[in-house]
Amino acid sequence: MKVIGITGGVGCGKSALLSYVKEKYNCKVILADEVAHKVKEPGQSCYEALVELLSADILEEDLQINRGKMAARIFESQELLKRVNEIIHPAVKTFILNEIAKTRAEGKADFLFLEAALLIEEGYLEIVDEMWYIYADEQVRRRRLKEKRGYSDQKIEAIFRSQLTEEAFRRHCGFVVNNSESLESACRQIDERLCFCS
Repeated sequence: MKVIGITGGVGCGKSALLSYVKEKYNCKVILADEVAHKVKEPGQSCYEALVELLSADILEEDLQINRGKMAARIFESQELLKRVNEIIHPAVKTFILNEIAKTRAEGKADFLFLEAALLIEEGYLEIVDEMWYIYADEQVRRRRLKEKRGYSDQKIEAIFRSQLTEEAFRRHCGFVVNNSESLESACRQIDERLCFCS
């Protein structure tokens, strides 16, 4: 089983391409964002530490962590954000490593795709067999974020500034999928690569 990391800036179309591979290939897809939500649930590895750090004010009546309240608390303080990341990121990585090991032991999948915006920054290069950069032209990404998510220019600018540059993505990734044009074109590039991989 080959483990492939999928990364790229916001609006590059990672989700659409992962839907395609899920449908077409014998693979497992892990989304780091979903894992990050999972590890914050009651009884999971980050729950107690987050409630202790941010107080019970962030909880709903059913004791689930309210994402909006948590976000509001964190963005008041860079220090809090740093401490929350120190709790969540290692737990996400542990969860993902366990999932990779479990999927490998089952021996049923040909590929495991792991998607996250911070794969490079969080040291996943040594975990994956290949890192793919999903590239889309900046204007295309801006248009998608406005049309599909309703983001303002200011919000888009702030997100772009917080992410790796195109150069950094390209430097760390062994394969680039150009998703600036049609989805069909990007899917063809993936098919060619996976045919080469298998």
